[in-house]
Amino acid sequence: MLKKYKYDVFFYEAFEEEEKELKKNLPKQIKAGFTWKTIQEYDSENIPATIISLRTQSRIPNSWGKTLEAILSRSTGYDHLLKYQAESGTKCQTGYLPLYCNRAVAEQALTIWMALLRKLPRQIHNFKTFCRDGLTGQETRGKTLLVVGVGNIGSEVIKIGNGLGMTVYGVDLIEKYDFANYVNIEEGLSRADIIVCAMNLTASNVNYFSADRLRQARPGVVFVNIARGELSHSEDLLQLIKDGHLGGLGLDVYNQESDLANQLRTKSQQPGNPETAAILSLAKHENVILTPHNSFNTKEAVIKKSFQSIEQIVCFMQNGSFKWPTPKE
Repeated sequence: MLKKYKYDVFFYEAFEEEEKELKKNLPKQIKAGFTWKTIQEYDSENIPATIISLRTQSRIPNSWGKTLEAILSRSTGYDHLLKYQAESGTKCQTGYLPLYCNRAVAEQALTIWMALLRKLPRQIHNFKTFCRDGLTGQETRGKTLLVVGVGNIGSEVIKIGNGLGMTVYGVDLIEKYDFANYVNIEEGLSRADIIVCAMNLTASNVNYFSADRLRQARPGVVFVNIARGELSHSEDLLQLIKDGHLGGLGLDVYNQESDLANQLRTKSQQPGNPETAAILSLAKHENVILTPHNSFNTKEAVIKKSFQSIEQIVCFMQNGSFKWPTPKE
């Protein structure tokens, strides 16, 4: 009997280094297709395989739900999979990668907050004139770090903060780490010099870091989001930067991220939605650092990610279930 689909599995959003590592681990008997594009950029009309793998920017057509057997997200977040299951009614299996990039993402948060404290973007700009005016920064040691969301990634951020001689607090509904000093969000905000958002996204915490909530922190606070853009809406953040309440802002994730990525990749001159417009405005501020959802992307993490992705695919093909299925809310 001939196969109905061209591939056994199709990988979307696979950038060059990742595709190379995936192919290293892929068994020869599995026929796989690859693209760096999202589903909507590649072909949202024709389903290429009954098993697909993606990251967070692809929009899976609801019409695919009845055909798909499995979806693997090569990410630690899985909110987009839960959303797709709810909207499409699909009964397909879904999996994710909970443990491949904890340290990589935590170190990105560190990189961003230290760059903001030391005014690194302005330092680089001022090299042109070798002028040191306005470049006086701050040291990390002795600062108070608040980590909101103390899971696999947030716990690594806490370890880094402790190692740097910072005063570190954590906020989480489940207090499972003995080395974390937990407080409630109000107390943490009142003390924080730096806030790192490392929360899972759920239906109940959208825009958790609203303008009103961040105004509970002291003026000049640095805010870094390496979790999900829906937890901190861009329009609120833009206002807080403009009025000086935020001393620095670092984002690796964005609300309406698919639209933003598509607009930047295609160099579209269309105005886009308000959230995308706000991000483009934030990019013009020297105390803002924006990165392209790249916190996971270290050599070490990509190797682990690729190995675990193929491990997940093989496990599903052999057993009809993933080694790491997505949790249910």
